[in-house]
Amino acid sequence: MLQIIVKLIGVVIVLIGVIVIYDARLITKRYFGFGDKNEATTGLKMLGTIISTVGGMLILFIC
Repeated sequence: MLQIIVKLIGVVIVLIGVIVIYDARLITKRYFGFGDKNEATTGLKMLGTIISTVGGMLILFIC
């Protein structure tokens, strides 16, 4: 039962990371108001990649 819960949490974390990667430009336009939007988009894509990797490792190694 615990393994199923951990896998579901890992899948949700991966899903959040993929959404951040895919919608990075829209998130930047909506929530950040500073001038250089390309840097913010790149930062969000890197953050999404790290989040997805952590979720994938959670699925792979914990269960």
